[in-house]
Amino acid sequence: AVTWVEVGAWTYNYSDQGDYTWEQARNYCQTFFTDLVAIQNKREIEHLNESVPFHGRYYWIGIRKLGGTWTWVGTRKALTKEAENWAAGEPNNRRSNQDCVEIYIKRQRESGKWNDEPCNRRKRALCYQASCQPFPCSQRGECVETIKSYRCKCYPGFHGPECEDVVQCAKLEPKGARMNCSHPFGDFSYNSTCAFECQEGFERRGASTLRCLPSQQWSAETPTCTAVACPQLAAPERGRVDCSHPHGTFAFNSTCAFSCQEGFEPTGVRRSGAPAALRRLNLIYPVSETCSPTAAIACPVLSAPDRGELNCSHLHGDFAFGSTCAFSCQTGFALMGSESRECTATGTWTGDAPRCEAIACPVLSAPARGELNCSHLHGDFAFGATCAFSCQTGFALRGPESRECTATGTWTGDAPRCEAITCPVLSAPDRGELNCSHLHGDFAFGSTCAFSCQTGFVLTGLESRECTATGTWTGDAPRCKAVACPVLSAPDRGELNCSHLHGDFTFGSTCAFSCQMGFALMGLESRECTAMGTWTGGAPQCEAITCPVLSAPDRGELNCSHLHGDFAFGSKCAFSCQTGFALRGSESRECTATGTWTGDAPRCEVIKCSALVTPKMGEAACSHLHGDFAFGSTCAFSCQMGFVLMGSESRECTATGTWTGDTPQCKAISCPVLDSPSRGQLSCSHVHGNFTYNSTCTFSCEEGFVRMGAEVLLCAATGNWTRHPPVCAEDGAPFLKQVLAYSSGTALAVAGVVLSGILIALLAKRLSDREEKKKLLNPTSDLGSPGIFTNAAYDANL
Repeated sequence: AVTWVEVGAWTYNYSDQGDYTWEQARNYCQTFFTDLVAIQNKREIEHLNESVPFHGRYYWIGIRKLGGTWTWVGTRKALTKEAENWAAGEPNNRRSNQDCVEIYIKRQRESGKWNDEPCNRRKRALCYQASCQPFPCSQRGECVETIKSYRCKCYPGFHGPECEDVVQCAKLEPKGARMNCSHPFGDFSYNSTCAFECQEGFERRGASTLRCLPSQQWSAETPTCTAVACPQLAAPERGRVDCSHPHGTFAFNSTCAFSCQEGFEPTGVRRSGAPAALRRLNLIYPVSETCSPTAAIACPVLSAPDRGELNCSHLHGDFAFGSTCAFSCQTGFALMGSESRECTATGTWTGDAPRCEAIACPVLSAPARGELNCSHLHGDFAFGATCAFSCQTGFALRGPESRECTATGTWTGDAPRCEAITCPVLSAPDRGELNCSHLHGDFAFGSTCAFSCQTGFVLTGLESRECTATGTWTGDAPRCKAVACPVLSAPDRGELNCSHLHGDFTFGSTCAFSCQMGFALMGLESRECTAMGTWTGGAPQCEAITCPVLSAPDRGELNCSHLHGDFAFGSKCAFSCQTGFALRGSESRECTATGTWTGDAPRCEVIKCSALVTPKMGEAACSHLHGDFAFGSTCAFSCQMGFVLMGSESRECTATGTWTGDTPQCKAISCPVLDSPSRGQLSCSHVHGNFTYNSTCTFSCEEGFVRMGAEVLLCAATGNWTRHPPVCAEDGAPFLKQVLAYSSGTALAVAGVVLSGILIALLAKRLSDREEKKKLLNPTSDLGSPGIFTNAAYDANL
């Protein structure tokens, strides 16, 4: 994350996550902003100290030692004493490797001061976002950041808020000279250059080239063209001269006519100003106008001047009246004085004795950045003088190494100049930029070129190179190497596919991640190597595709094996059921690559037993744990009164779907089989089987016999007859029959007093049989226990 503080025309920025080396911090600032902060004054330091938060390792700023000089890296300018803000005792360059600078933000002591530190230490980056535009100050000045604004520091020759105005020099209007000008910034403005030439017969007075300087002045006065001058002519003795001067007295194109007094006649020729070409050679005509007399008068003998010659013609004798002597000089010398003298009628020579002086050449000066060493044979810068030229270190001579003053008053060769020795033209490294300052010409001696790299590239080699006096650059050519990121590897169970723009795993490399079948990518699908040497995002992982969590079916169990994580791709789950339950559906399921399970969810169904039927004349009481007649169901059986259970009293539904035990039945209780009495008959009705519960048997006797015992016997639930079977006895007492037939029990009691014991017993027996028969006919009456008859005599009598 980045936090910034607004400050009018630009922003200060700082990193609030992570610390960087100085190089990484600058790369960070150049990537997201302009550069590491360039602090320009005390007020700026105060503002930073107030606005930026405290950090224990402090902040890097844009100062670094380059070539032993503390330099603002953003502007490549050396740190001045006035701008220094070092803490006490700093910089101390401890261990000789402290080439970078930190600022103490909100430090308890010396807050806002600077300290030199090793560049590989890690600190926060303190950056600035420039307010200057990409092409500020009309590209005619340096954009200087200031708090709340910026200003343009214009290069020489320009002025104005944005350096938009150009210095103007006065318009040149030379007289008599041809002018040819070039105006890079407008007519007669800064760096305008004008060259001047003169017509034939005229020579220039002043510099040949003028340049408009930043001071609004021309580099020299405007030159003029003046006519080439010839020596002044005098009238001959006994004669006169009449001249016309179109360009000045005795100058180029002047014409003179000579005449003599009476008695004399002119000798010689008409003379005119020497052509420019002859003038430049310092030659004049060797004859003069003279007037010859009629008598020969002798004059002093003349001799040739030093470095000259004498040529005389004698009309009336050697050196006599009328003799004319012409003077000339050796090559390289010019006649100063009369070119000829004539012997007059008075015996004197016209004019003065001439002399030969060495022809002068223009004074030479040393070329800029060079030196001049001259030897003079016949006077300073005169014929025969030789001047040798040399240049300062770093400059090479262009032109002749020496010049000689010739007989024509000109120097051999052209004026040499000292040009800065050039180095091979440098080009920006691939993916980088080049910023050069040229003192003496493009890529020449003294030129300094600073190298920088585009975002995402780091400079390998020197940050700057200088053109030396030998025409070579210091150091080797640097390269811009893409910032490297850590090598990435494919995630476990995944694959990696990278494209590299500038080298393996470097700035601009993009890596796409994918996973094997059954695995899903968790994280970014691709990562890119940034200019900071870090990858975007975090490392992705391939996690097995998960299926919904399975649970054991009700009344069942689940047993899973997991290859790549719980319930994930490759997991297998086996299903089983508890005892008494059967699995319905897949016995096992597998998690597929699509995140779904094979098969359907199984279930455990309770094992069923066949439905039980209640036995006839019985009852069944069942309890069902898991459903009717299913595993765990228990049925208890019982029978109605008079019936006995045959088989299992209870049955349980087992895990195999079968019942324990056998099928029970209710069987009627059996009584002993009855036989017909002797002399009697037996008639039985059987409800539940022969001689079983509720069977009824009726006894009867043949005529003449009397039943002794109960007439009707009932098979009770106990398995016994209600009475003992009766017997048939021979009938011998009719009277007793009547009594027994019509007497109640009470009557028997009274009668018993008077009757004998045998009679009482007999009556009681008959009464008892009568009551028993009533009970048989009335099912609701208490049957009681069957009577036990032990006296066989009584039974037989009854």
